[in-house]
Amino acid sequence: MDKNIPYKTYLEESEMPKQWYNVRADMKNKPAPLLNPATLKPMTAEELGVVFCDELVQQELNTTDAYIDIPEEIREFYKMYRPSPLVRAYCLEKALGTPAKIYYKFEGNNTSGSHKLNSAIAQAYYAKKQGLKGVTTETGAGQWGTALSMACAYFGLDCKVYMVKVSYEQKPFRREVMRTYGASVTPSPSDTTNVGRKILAEHPGTTGSLGCAISEAVEVAVGSEGYRYVLGSVLNQVLLHQSVIGLESLAAFEKLGEKPDIIIGCAGGGSNLGGLISPFMGQKLRGEADYRFIAVEPASCPSLTRGKYAYDYCDTGMVCPLAKMYTLGSGFIPSANHAGGLRYHGMSSTLSQLYDDKLMEAVSVEQTKVFEAAQQFARIEGILPAPESSHAIRVAIDEALKCKETGEEKTILFGLTGTGYFDMVAYQKFNDGEMSDYIPTDEDLAKGFAGLPKVD
Repeated sequence: MDKNIPYKTYLEESEMPKQWYNVRADMKNKPAPLLNPATLKPMTAEELGVVFCDELVQQELNTTDAYIDIPEEIREFYKMYRPSPLVRAYCLEKALGTPAKIYYKFEGNNTSGSHKLNSAIAQAYYAKKQGLKGVTTETGAGQWGTALSMACAYFGLDCKVYMVKVSYEQKPFRREVMRTYGASVTPSPSDTTNVGRKILAEHPGTTGSLGCAISEAVEVAVGSEGYRYVLGSVLNQVLLHQSVIGLESLAAFEKLGEKPDIIIGCAGGGSNLGGLISPFMGQKLRGEADYRFIAVEPASCPSLTRGKYAYDYCDTGMVCPLAKMYTLGSGFIPSANHAGGLRYHGMSSTLSQLYDDKLMEAVSVEQTKVFEAAQQFARIEGILPAPESSHAIRVAIDEALKCKETGEEKTILFGLTGTGYFDMVAYQKFNDGEMSDYIPTDEDLAKGFAGLPKVD
C-alpha cells in the first residue's frame, strides 16, 4: 500500500458542494426538448407544472446556468451522510495483480442504502416549499422508493409509491422500509388506476416495468389535488441533484493530487452515471481535461448499446412527455429473470446526447458476470454491493485486468451506488446456481421499436 495515499479520502463538511453542477450549460449540442404527447410541440413550463413541482420544472428546463445554489435546508440534510468517502480499493488491486489504481465513490452510507437520497431530499423539499400534500412516484429495485419515503417523512409529506411487481414480490424488506417511513406501496401494474387496469388487460400476468409504474404514478398525481409526481432518474433535474457525487469526487482527487483516466458508472435511467461523470464531463467539454467515460448497462435491457435514438414515451401508458433518448420502446418489459436492476426502457436525454456525440462509451454485461464481480468485490473489499453498482464493478475489474496485460498504470474510478442487503433474493439465486442470462433477440427488440411514435 502506498503510505502517501489514504485508504479513504474524506472531504471536510465545509468542502461539501454549495451548488449543483448543470452539465447542459457546457454542452454544445443541448438535449432535445420534451414534447407534449398530444401536440408534439416542446413542453412549456406551465404544462410541465401540472405534473412536476414548479421549481423542479425550472431546473428541468434550465440549459444555461452552469451552477445552481443548493438550498441551506437541503445542505443541512446532506450533512447527515455527506460528503461521502472516496475509497481506494487496495485489496482488489492486490487480488487482481494489476498496476492500475482503483477508486470507488461510496454512496451507500445512508439508511436508504443508495445515492437516490441526493435527489429525493431535494424533490421533497421543493414539494414542501410549494405547499403540497404529497407526491407520487414509481420504483424498480426499490432504492428510489426507499429514499423518497425517507425524504417525505423528514418534511411531513404523504408518499405514494408504485413498485414494479416483480421487485415488490422479490424484495419485501425494501418494501417494508418504505412503509416504515410512512409510504404506501402498490405493486404495479395494479387495478387501482385506469392505466394499470388497461395494461393488465393487455398483458395478463405481467411482472411489470418502470414504464408501467410511471404511468400509474403520474395518473394518481394528476388526479389528486395537492400532489405532484417525482422521478428518481432520467430527468435533467435528477442529474443536476446527483452532481454532488461527481463534484465531491473531483474535489477528493484534487486533494490527493490524482486524476482518474477512466470513469465508470452503471446505467439504467442515468441518475448515478450522470451524477458521477457530470463535473468531469464539464472539464472535457471545456477542453480543460480528458477522460474516458464508460456507461455499463445490463445485456437484458440494453438501451444505449442496442436501442434507437429517437423520441419515445417515457412511460408504458403513453401519458408522459416524449423524450429524445436511446430507447428500447416504451412497451419493452425486461425478462422476469432479470434481477440486477437498471430496468428502464430508455436513457436520460442528456446522457443520450453525450453518447450520440461520442463523448462517452457504453457496454452491456450479462447478469451472471455481474454477480460474479459482486461476489468477488464483497469477499475482497468487505462491502456487499447493490446489483446495479455491480455492473460498474464488473467493468472496473475488466479494465484493471487489461492494465495487467498491457502494464499500463491507469487510474480507474467507478460509482458504488449503494449496498445490496435488500437484494438477497437475487444473491440467493446466484449462489444456488439458479441465475441465468437472458439477452433479447433482435426480434424481441423489434416489438418495442414498432411502438415508437412518429415524430418528424
